[in-house]
Amino acid sequence: MFEPAAAGSGGGVVLQAAGRGRPGTADLPGAAFAQTGERGELIPQVELDADVDPATLERARQIASRLALRRPPSDPLARRGSGVLASMRYAGNSDDIDLDATIDLLVEHPVPDEDDIVVRDRLRSKRSVVLAVDVSGSMRGERIRTAAATVGALVPELTGDDLAVIVFWSDAAILSPLGRAPEPERLLDTLLRIPARGLTNVAFPLELAQRQLARVPARDARVLLLSDCVHNAGPDPRAAAARLPRLDVLLDTSGEHDEPLARDLARLGHGRLAEARTHRDVAGALTTFFSR
Repeated sequence: MFEPAAAGSGGGVVLQAAGRGRPGTADLPGAAFAQTGERGELIPQVELDADVDPATLERARQIASRLALRRPPSDPLARRGSGVLASMRYAGNSDDIDLDATIDLLVEHPVPDEDDIVVRDRLRSKRSVVLAVDVSGSMRGERIRTAAATVGALVPELTGDDLAVIVFWSDAAILSPLGRAPEPERLLDTLLRIPARGLTNVAFPLELAQRQLARVPARDARVLLLSDCVHNAGPDPRAAAARLPRLDVLLDTSGEHDEPLARDLARLGHGRLAEARTHRDVAGALTTFFSR
């Protein structure tokens, strides 16, 4: 809970954290952005709404089933530049022949089969992805349903990768940590049952994501933030973004949002920014994020 306190420097409004023993004050220079001295808390168990409107749940499931990332083209040259270059037996997926290795095999097999041809191709290592989903009070109604549907669509697309899902408001909860395969239907149902609440602490989920990815090589680690980026609790999230190996930001622009902050987070996190006004914008944005 926050209470008005004495005005801060520059005439800004000051919010003082109250309850749960949280220290700190905040200068609020504008309508969208503020920071406070409080730290987010990791909630071990989120209180869920007992009932969800069946029509809302069904609609979210329908959106999730229709959203799909565009698959990369079948041209083997189309995805050069990602992954580790390695020599392997030909399997119809590359035309870059490793002559030295092929000649060695031909010495033993003068009449070669197809798989006696050795080619060079790039093998993409398993990615570790942390999804951070805003469920704060500003993400109520249609916005949180679209966010839930986005996650429900994205989870099946990342079945070959390691995925964690964090929901956040002023505090946060880890719905699915790295190393545990999330169940799309159950995850979607849980997201829809989390009541929109509180202020928005963007820094805290980024800090949690960094902890989740601590043992993952930087080249295989990334964070995806789904939010309106109306940050008004906790420390400035820019510092947390700069410590991540890669941060992509999907900015919900269907209502109030903070594009300058979202752009800063993506830049400092060496990632990309995409905007989504409706759920129809999501698939293209996610395809852009995961194309490199």
